[in-house]
Amino acid sequence: MCLLLTIHFDISTICTSLPEEEDAMELMEIIRGRRSIRRFQTKEVPQEAIDQILEAIRWAPSWTNCQCWEVILVRDPDIKKALQETLPKGNPAAKAMIEAPVLLVICGKLKSSGYYKGEESTKFGDWYMYDLGLATQNACLMAHALGLGTVIVGLLDHDRAAHILGVPEGYEVVTILPLGYPAQEAKAPKRREISEFTHEERF
Repeated sequence: MCLLLTIHFDISTICTSLPEEEDAMELMEIIRGRRSIRRFQTKEVPQEAIDQILEAIRWAPSWTNCQCWEVILVRDPDIKKALQETLPKGNPAAKAMIEAPVLLVICGKLKSSGYYKGEESTKFGDWYMYDLGLATQNACLMAHALGLGTVIVGLLDHDRAAHILGVPEGYEVVTILPLGYPAQEAKAPKRREISEFTHEERF
């Protein structure tokens, strides 16, 4: 009986340690596999998937947990067309703005992140761009994990987009994420080696 218990314990220990490695490898594959997708299928995105992406945004870190993001979901073809027209000519994401079944418009609350007692507390001023970058990355990775594609659209007339969407004063439209099922595969761009950007002790 003692022998059997010992064997059972050893196997349990091994089994509980393996999933952590597998989870880490799976996460790295998601990070490596995510691409900017600019062509989409007409297939609708399930609400359950959108909810999971919003949950990923919800759990993004932010300065003093201020959670300075607001997300506008756009499905209306007329509004998507109007937002497309805020992009300059030649923006490669223009077609994605119409093709994608859903646009996630990521907005930031001003004078919240990076502030202490109403005053800027960092050299870089308002920190909302950093926090929205974290939230956007969460959204993109979750979308990829669900078999969906995204592209981060930041080159646009932000003020015009804010007017179209009725964004109130004190908030900024920062980026738009077309979201849908990819219609084509995208190749991985070349990346610098770790040794090229890593420094020990000093730059």
